[in-house]
Amino acid sequence: RRAGSFSKTPGRAHFALIGRYEELLAAAGPEDRARLLPHAAAHLLAVLDDPGRIEDGDRRDFFREAARLHQQYAPGGTAPRTPEGKALATASFAAYESLRKAETRRLRLTRQLKRQKKKLRARAMRAAYRADLRRPLDPHLAVYGAYWNRGVSCNPAAIHAKARELAPHVKGVWVVSSRNKHRVPPGVDYVIEGSRRYWQAMATATYLVNNSSFPGGFTKRPGQVYLQTHHGTPLKTMGLDQRRYPAGTHGISFQKVLDHTDQWDFSLSSNPHSTEIWERVYPSVAYQALEAGYPRNDVYFTAGDDDVARVRTQLGVDDGRTVLLYAPTHRDYQKGFLPRLDLRRFADALGPRYVVLVRAHYFYGGDAGLDAHPRLVDVTGHARVEDLCLAADALVTDYSSLMFDYACLDRPIVTYAPDWQAYRLARGTYFDLLSGRPGETPGAVATTEDELAALFRDGGWDTSETTALRAAFRRRFCPYDDGRAAERVVRRLFLSGASGAQEPSRTS
Repeated sequence: RRAGSFSKTPGRAHFALIGRYEELLAAAGPEDRARLLPHAAAHLLAVLDDPGRIEDGDRRDFFREAARLHQQYAPGGTAPRTPEGKALATASFAAYESLRKAETRRLRLTRQLKRQKKKLRARAMRAAYRADLRRPLDPHLAVYGAYWNRGVSCNPAAIHAKARELAPHVKGVWVVSSRNKHRVPPGVDYVIEGSRRYWQAMATATYLVNNSSFPGGFTKRPGQVYLQTHHGTPLKTMGLDQRRYPAGTHGISFQKVLDHTDQWDFSLSSNPHSTEIWERVYPSVAYQALEAGYPRNDVYFTAGDDDVARVRTQLGVDDGRTVLLYAPTHRDYQKGFLPRLDLRRFADALGPRYVVLVRAHYFYGGDAGLDAHPRLVDVTGHARVEDLCLAADALVTDYSSLMFDYACLDRPIVTYAPDWQAYRLARGTYFDLLSGRPGETPGAVATTEDELAALFRDGGWDTSETTALRAAFRRRFCPYDDGRAAERVVRRLFLSGASGAQEPSRTS
């Protein structure tokens, strides 16, 4: 309410909480009462210590009433096990205040010690890193990173795998955050971001490969070779072009963007459109474009029917089902996964023939928060989006760069864009995805839920017209992808001294 709510208005009205707990405890059996009482004690003391609820002049009375309630229903002869229970068991407001102040001082001291320890550790790390910068570079060490240290994936993962095959003399080490180390496959060496091993690797590695950026602000040394692989083909504005759309920048330092760009030696490109955009929005004379295709897309040309069947089995998809992959992208102007599609209604409208795999953007965590439904499968936490694409008979997306990768499979792509105008205005785009022009629109288009369901009900998702659009889209955005992109990158980056760079093949 505009005038404020009861819960945020201080006063004795909050004493009613004690009465409600008293009614609850009186009605509960002994076992339920024993489980409930610690929660009641913690809740009541939290309210007591909230000045927005209990005023200073009422705190003593509130404590006494809460202590009376606790003593009345505490199991006889049983010592309280929680700090809240112990405080109420004393029935002394003065003792409680003394304990509370002591706890406040302890927490303040603990936080100060943690801050000091963190500063000392950072200082020691910087000193050790400066010493490591004077050590010679290891010509056989490569450091990989992807999606801001989220694990082993994307173009760097494909390059790393191919390097182990073609350049086994180059040792690969991955940078991951501590909360994502469980995502590193067995047998893959890794370092935790910010650790001593991390700074040692960053100081001495000859090769640096990332699809985003390395953490902590490292010093690029002469002799180090940095390959920026990127992680998509740009439909939305990127880099310096984002300056015209401040609502989506969230405090980006464009000077830091330029400083980072100056570290690159190679900028991997999957098509001429990307090359043009990257060179404009990440301007620097320090790097050269490596037009080799995206290594992560190689699997789409090398996988067979057995691989598709294997993935579908892992996902629990029965034979004979038509599998749709629904993969919307992130909106800079919203928080959390809020699909503009009633997924249950959509699945019901499609009927039992279809299964919908739902892949939320990685910004939103490990799941899409779906309600249970027999034909909806939450694959947000699946390790490899490439496997999901292999399993899908068609892709349903909005503005995700996944559409450019999925086009390599030459399977139907359906654009569901109910907020196209809002997205263009808030983030900016490089072409009109809904124009219907060859090379811009990859297939069928829907802007409402009913239109989307009708496309699959009436067969409009896969027609001769959509096939022609997809062919033009592939010619524009997949000209270098042929299943050998990782090999070209590895030979150029690690083996060019022996075999020279290979020109990418211009296949569609």
